[in-house]
Amino acid sequence: MEKTDLQLIEESIYLTQGRASFNVLVERHAKSVYFFIFRLVGNKDDSEDITQETFIKAWQKLSKFDTDLNFKTWLFSIARNTAIDKLRKKKSINFSSLDTESDEENFDFEASLVDKEPLPDEVFLQKESEENLKKALAQLSDNQRLIIHLHISEDLTFEEIAEIIDRPMNTVKSQYGRSLKKLRGIL
Repeated sequence: MEKTDLQLIEESIYLTQGRASFNVLVERHAKSVYFFIFRLVGNKDDSEDITQETFIKAWQKLSKFDTDLNFKTWLFSIARNTAIDKLRKKKSINFSSLDTESDEENFDFEASLVDKEPLPDEVFLQKESEENLKKALAQLSDNQRLIIHLHISEDLTFEEIAEIIDRPMNTVKSQYGRSLKKLRGIL
């Protein structure tokens, strides 16, 4: 049976072999933290550095973790703050616009056996739709894009998003609703 985040956290804090338990937490959350940061900074090298810094900070602060909180939310808050600090040091805040390609999906052998290539007209329509979505997303603020990404891609609740971006939950909900309404209007 797979251990929960909370069990792994307790083992990391209280056992002498706690580093192994923390490594499980890193393996479990590293990919989503990396892609969350990548959406913020839009740079692979910086995203890797910030992801590493995030887990170092999490390890250092693990004994202060409030077990009533969601670990992923806490981790994303650390990641967000670390990314902002790094961007401030660079003197140019450069949030990406959800249109950057990444190697987010792993190779799937079974999927490669079947020819799932779309027909040329389907490719054209899909490209056109993607371009329209990219243009529409570019018209949203960085914060609106971030909220949409966290809710849709990371499957976080509005309460968790509010904790991560340090805003009231009702503000997050209303920004999400306005963002979707604006996207519908643009599209």
